[in-house]
Amino acid sequence: MIFGKLAKIALLAAVSGAMIGMQRSKRRKLSVEGKVVLITGGSRGLGFALAQELATRGALLALCGRSDEHLQLAKQALIERGAEVFVYPADVTDPQQVDILVQQVVGHYGRVDVLVNNAGAMLVGPHAAMDSEDYKKIMDNNCWSSLYCIQAVLPHFTAQSAGQVVNIASIGGKIAVPHMLPYSVSKFALLGLSQGLTAELAPAGIDVLTVVPSLMRTGSPLNIGVKGSHKLEYAWFKIADSLPFVS
Repeated sequence: MIFGKLAKIALLAAVSGAMIGMQRSKRRKLSVEGKVVLITGGSRGLGFALAQELATRGALLALCGRSDEHLQLAKQALIERGAEVFVYPADVTDPQQVDILVQQVVGHYGRVDVLVNNAGAMLVGPHAAMDSEDYKKIMDNNCWSSLYCIQAVLPHFTAQSAGQVVNIASIGGKIAVPHMLPYSVSKFALLGLSQGLTAELAPAGIDVLTVVPSLMRTGSPLNIGVKGSHKLEYAWFKIADSLPFVS
């Protein structure tokens, strides 16, 4: 059963790779040197990996996350690499905390140029084990949080007549993945929001980039929620997440 699921996920990975490859030829390269980049969920996983890469390209980093302890560890690691970093703990599912977060970043750097909506949550398990609160929680983390952050930075982007929004979606938002339905629903919603905003914000000089990755080896098995048969659900996800030909 586990290896049957792995085969399906491998197929999804191949589809994802094809999609990304098609988009690369169309993508406009943007310099981030000297730009203020706000990354949600920036203290670990993909968010931290992005912070490390952007630091090498001269970006001024602003990271948020729920854990101040994790943020301080990330900040220290980035400073040791020569990066300029500002961190602020916030729960981006709370629009009031998001507003304060953006105010803090602008107060520190004087502006914000790029928003990377990376924060999110993942819940693995069969549909029979899920209830409406599970869907609501994942929607709050993976879709509404991005909307709150976009709404908070838009006045600043509009005043500058420039800005970039990067929404980290998922192949799970293109093809629904069994045993990850709340996650897929939330990422489908984020894709719709992102694609719609791309057209609506372009006249104001604001770019929206929608990123659709497959599984990534960024430590996510350590942070996922699991329902149903915990050992089996965790096992298939951990194996899939660790295999190079899948992730």
